[in-house]
Amino acid sequence: MLIEPRPAIDPEIAALVAAQQRELREADGGLDGQATLTHDDIRYLVVVVDGRAVACGGIQALDGDTGELKRMYVRPAYRGRGIARQLLAALEELAFQQDHSVVCLETGTYLPAAIGLYTSCGYEPVPVYGEYVDNPYSVCFAKRLPVAA
Repeated sequence: MLIEPRPAIDPEIAALVAAQQRELREADGGLDGQATLTHDDIRYLVVVVDGRAVACGGIQALDGDTGELKRMYVRPAYRGRGIARQLLAALEELAFQQDHSVVCLETGTYLPAAIGLYTSCGYEPVPVYGEYVDNPYSVCFAKRLPVAA
């Protein structure tokens, strides 16, 4: 398994994010109206297994101290192998390298596996923020990153 950075315009990023959005629409009954798939200002990481991109996630700066986890996704056939946990750790390291002291994220109440992953990795519930405020299915979490010794 390899975790590597990729630009937002990478076709494998686009394919993974499109798959994530399809799955979200199915999970929430079509209630999630997000139209924008990728953003140029998100720094993406991709997990590659046997030459195939199987997972992705990104960090987008919210402000000087805070990075937001975006588009975290693992293809269904690769779930249950610890890939998401390893990708999350790599994304936290990326956020730290970008001088963020906090990582926050939004997910849906209809994604209990995602909520379980984030809480087991030290993320704590925070008030719903930004564009998610009016979405009744949104839940938000944040984690303070360790400081360098």
